[in-house]
Amino acid sequence: MMLSPEYETMSRPELAVLQSRSLRSLVERVYARVPFYRRKMEAAGVTPSSITDIRDITLLPFTTKDEMREVYPYGLLAADAKDIVEIHTSSGTTGKPVVDAYTQKDIDIWSETMGRTLSMAGATREDIVQNAYGYGLFTGGLGVHYGARRIGAMVIPISGGNTKRQLAVMQDFGSTILSCTPSYSLYMAEVAREEKIDFSKIKLRAGAFGAEPWSESMRLEIQEKLHLKAYDIYGLTEIIGPGVSAECECQNRLHVFEDHFYPEIINPATLEPVAEGEAGELVITTITKEGTPVIRYRTRDITFFDRSPCPCGRTSVRMNRLLGRTDDMLIIRGVNVFPSQIEEVLLRHDGIEPHYELHIERKDNLDSLEVHVEVGEALFSDEVKKIEKTEREIEKELREALLIHALVKLVEPKTIARSEGKAKRIIDKRKL
Repeated sequence: MMLSPEYETMSRPELAVLQSRSLRSLVERVYARVPFYRRKMEAAGVTPSSITDIRDITLLPFTTKDEMREVYPYGLLAADAKDIVEIHTSSGTTGKPVVDAYTQKDIDIWSETMGRTLSMAGATREDIVQNAYGYGLFTGGLGVHYGARRIGAMVIPISGGNTKRQLAVMQDFGSTILSCTPSYSLYMAEVAREEKIDFSKIKLRAGAFGAEPWSESMRLEIQEKLHLKAYDIYGLTEIIGPGVSAECECQNRLHVFEDHFYPEIINPATLEPVAEGEAGELVITTITKEGTPVIRYRTRDITFFDRSPCPCGRTSVRMNRLLGRTDDMLIIRGVNVFPSQIEEVLLRHDGIEPHYELHIERKDNLDSLEVHVEVGEALFSDEVKKIEKTEREIEKELREALLIHALVKLVEPKTIARSEGKAKRIIDKRKL
């Protein structure tokens, strides 16, 4: 189902005209109203008159998260304070948070893109959306909430946590759509198994999962355990929250909502565009945002574009599910390693649970990677030789996938900490 077919199926030439108009308006506005951007543009020798076409976007300077933190809290505001109706921020766990300010038009855009996101997962006004993303300054909860309201669905604003209650609510209210992080959905499945709750008897039929990278193997695991169709959704606080891109019914990469967010992919080392189809760092410009628009924001997320026609009929570019992040990317003995590569290998094996940690240490100037992964009760109760054999098999596959050696330790069930939000996978003990 398409919420806005006139935009979702727009021809590429028509879209380019719309994007060009939006970019020119954006640049004029931030140049006049945001000293932060005016200084950056002047340093790059760019003025509003330099931008005549969407292709001129490459003349504009990049924006980074650290720069956004430096102008906390209102340094990116491009609208009058009296016109701001809502504020959200990033977690701020590694410094000052990034502020995202919304005018009413921005809330309407967010509702629209999240309405499209849920519609692409098959949601209609007949559905009951159980929203287990956190509400508050985090964008996940209210983003899904606004999207559900936009399509006229019933929304249960349960927020995150209290897993037994989540399961009870699913059963009592007949929830049909679930939204949360993918790792939390698997934790729900684990608790349901303990409580002897059968997901095949629950009415859930689709899930909108995001906020952390996850693999195709994890998707299959979620679909099997929760008896639903699992859709990948993408967004980030610095841009608008969730609702930047989403999978359609084909589940083959995420359509970017290009009428609002202009995407690029660059080589993070050279800052130059990559070749078509090559992986690199995703860069996004919020071409319609009013409150805190962002120009050429370096997301640090690694992906690639697919411009081939999608059977669903949507004409927007599709981005691959995230391969990792440049700042979460592990460099081990000179090799770039992403947790998603490791997860893909782990979940190929029967008896392996989707709960793991990556322990990195440096001894005698040499990096070592140790992968701790939980096994199910059946495998844990097997003889030691079988467990050791599985460890060696996984080590061999990881060596082939990563080109480095990783020690694998299968650990007993429930020994790795669970998260009701984003899962913490990496424990890096190196003093880098």
